[in-house]
Amino acid sequence: MIAYNQVAVPAMMYGTAWKKETTTKLVESAIECGFRAIDTANQLKHYDEERVGAGLKTAYSKGVKRDELFLQTKFTSIDGQDKRLPYDPAAPLTKQVQQSIDSSLLHLGTDYLDSYVLHGPYSRGELGAKDQEVWAEIEAQYQKGKARVIGISNVTAAQLEQLCQEATVKPMMVQNRCYADRGWDKKVRDICSEHNIIYQGFSLLTANPQIVTHPAVWAMAERLEVGGAQIVFRFAMQIGMLPLTGTTDVQHMKEDLAAQNIELTAEEMGLIETVAVG
Repeated sequence: MIAYNQVAVPAMMYGTAWKKETTTKLVESAIECGFRAIDTANQLKHYDEERVGAGLKTAYSKGVKRDELFLQTKFTSIDGQDKRLPYDPAAPLTKQVQQSIDSSLLHLGTDYLDSYVLHGPYSRGELGAKDQEVWAEIEAQYQKGKARVIGISNVTAAQLEQLCQEATVKPMMVQNRCYADRGWDKKVRDICSEHNIIYQGFSLLTANPQIVTHPAVWAMAERLEVGGAQIVFRFAMQIGMLPLTGTTDVQHMKEDLAAQNIELTAEEMGLIETVAVG
């Protein structure tokens, strides 16, 4: 647990993408296992934010307090949505952000978000006018107190550097899919370090099966009497990431959280980085 912008940020986050009708039960299970950070998005194509809210409601009924949780959701552009939109597609982008965040607050049963994230830039290259308009409104929602931290996902190093230079309120979170054979997104992580941004890594296991099953990683797992997945998650933590897990297995939830209690040596850390790039 770290304190950032006067917000308590847990060391690991539970991701709710692609859970569909199982979302509510899995959120309940994750919180019961000890997760205190939950990630979702107002994007029915891949998430079910309302079912996340139902899981939270059950947790509250069992004694979990709202201020014990770190809730993160996202604004997703129309290109990332299906026909079930959380905003009026004919409305200006500023209004779309307003409608989406208000809908998220309703779904999650809260009057503030711990983190609100732009799901991805509109542009493939440098950030354009749409990105600037949407980010300006996300800043406005932050200033109103609807989000305590703001950030961006699926961003390149060049886009992140541009946003840090141009934004009135700089991003405080970055969430990217993290590939070992691309240096664990080192260029983006370096920018995050420079600008005091928390880097969230997702798909750490599914994007890196060659690491999870590597003999060297299994040797580390044997030494520590843990699983390969725990080694990957602990590696991520030790290089400064906030890792996400989306496991649907309760035992794996417990094991993933337990990765916080192990420690890799400097040699082991270097080895994981080395085998990743060949």
